[in-house]
Amino acid sequence: MTTDVSFLLQHTAHVLTTQMSAALAEIDMTPRAHCVLAHALQAERTQAQLAELSDLDKTTMVVTVDHLERAGLAERVPSATDRRARIIKVTPAGKEVVAAGQAIVNRVHGDVLGALPEQERDAFVAALNRLATGHLATPAEVSDGSQGVRRPRQSRK
Repeated sequence: MTTDVSFLLQHTAHVLTTQMSAALAEIDMTPRAHCVLAHALQAERTQAQLAELSDLDKTTMVVTVDHLERAGLAERVPSATDRRARIIKVTPAGKEVVAAGQAIVNRVHGDVLGALPEQERDAFVAALNRLATGHLATPAEVSDGSQGVRRPRQSRK
């Protein structure tokens, strides 16, 4: 019998997502919003650049930035280098939330890696990185030009 790698990867990713969501909810943050804020804090980036870095579609990105603006965590401002472009700027309150969120993310990731014997942790992370940047870096396209598989929706339960 062959190992069901699809199940193992999907199941663990789903459980990690639920754990991360629950942990970030402690500060009224979602993983998606934290990801966008953290990337926006690193450099001056447009909404489109942040969407690509965060692996979000355009509609989801707009909704996320709208939420961050309403919460006072980010704002859309004109780019200093291109008048037509809008940059997502993290507010001082947003910077505090990013720091708190990053501590939570680090804790959750630490808990996951801590569940493995110490001698397996580096090999596990290296193998995942190799897959994510190599063989599993790009989704396959089916013959009709689409990706054929949609990402699973997260339950709102």
